[in-house]
Amino acid sequence: MTSGFPEAPRIDFLYLSEPDMIEAGVTDSAACVSAMEEVLILLANGDYRMAGASANSHGAQINFPANPEHEGMPADGPDRRFMAMPAYLGGRFRSAGVKWYGSNVENREHGLPRSIHVFVLNDAVTGAPKAIMSANLLSAYRTGAVPGVGVRHLAVENAETVGVIGPGVMSRTIFAAAVSQRPSINKVKIKGRSEGSTKRAADWFRGNFPDVAVEIVDSEQAAIEGSDIVIAGTSTSDEGPSGFPYFKREWIKPGALLLMPAAARLDDDFITSDEANLVLDFDGLYREWFHENGPDVTYEQLLGIPGNRWWDMCEEGTLPAEKLVNMGDIAQGKAPGRENDEQIFCYSIGGMPVEDVAWAHDLYEHALEKGIGTKLNLWENPVLS
Repeated sequence: MTSGFPEAPRIDFLYLSEPDMIEAGVTDSAACVSAMEEVLILLANGDYRMAGASANSHGAQINFPANPEHEGMPADGPDRRFMAMPAYLGGRFRSAGVKWYGSNVENREHGLPRSIHVFVLNDAVTGAPKAIMSANLLSAYRTGAVPGVGVRHLAVENAETVGVIGPGVMSRTIFAAAVSQRPSINKVKIKGRSEGSTKRAADWFRGNFPDVAVEIVDSEQAAIEGSDIVIAGTSTSDEGPSGFPYFKREWIKPGALLLMPAAARLDDDFITSDEANLVLDFDGLYREWFHENGPDVTYEQLLGIPGNRWWDMCEEGTLPAEKLVNMGDIAQGKAPGRENDEQIFCYSIGGMPVEDVAWAHDLYEHALEKGIGTKLNLWENPVLS
């Protein structure tokens, strides 16, 4: 190899199915948290690229009209879209890649996940594919591990009780990541939307964490009160203002860590107070969302992710920009984290394709080491070169 280029034009790549991904370690929450910590530090230090002119775009999305004029074109519906999320990540990863998925909530009526993901991992020098992999678990576990970095640095050391609002797949992988960082966790309170889905979630928690007591609660308040860690895992609520889960200050336990990768509503006077320590996965994402959508698009229209509201307040001049701290700066000691057991931390997570690149890179390396996957050939010699 010279300057990163291969000695021959032949290109092989690895195909990894979902069982291959499991064998390669995709569900290893503790290892994924460590990888995501590296990602957040690289983001804070600028060793990355994502889409868009600023290199901070979440991705490119295809939406559909409500009433298509052309035969065969899908109509708009809940969670119906296609999305490409490309990125390059430096550090030890030095890889590029793209997650591509289609989403349709009606999939669930046919035994399918709402979204179906694949990931292509590329050589960052030649652009050649190194792997094509099943990515539903890849996406789910990296999504859970980014909040897990917050648990590592911001949760009280003896955290015991976790409150979950919306106990779906995302909340489950976040909980797994939390337990990997705080084995003292011994109770989870879950608030779901329907009786059936909540019972199924409770059964999942009991089956996967037999040493953790599981309690089904009937309100968001009950899930929040007394919890050392609270997970906001849903985009809708039939209780809170704006249709989002509501985190009233009086309900939040001193020392609590609020993990908010989905919708969450906090009162503005709490956000601006000294009590609220506001942490972002990466400020560049929220800056880009603001500039892509403009000041007239509210945070409610951006899925209710609280960091978008915080960014809007900074732009309005109602929140000092220095209140917003990057998780990567806390992780590498450039910004203070928890200093006492009374501090309340509010951690907003938007999700970024650099996270997929990192976890895909590590799983690809594991697969090579263990001889997992199917080697496929792109070409012996390219016909056009």
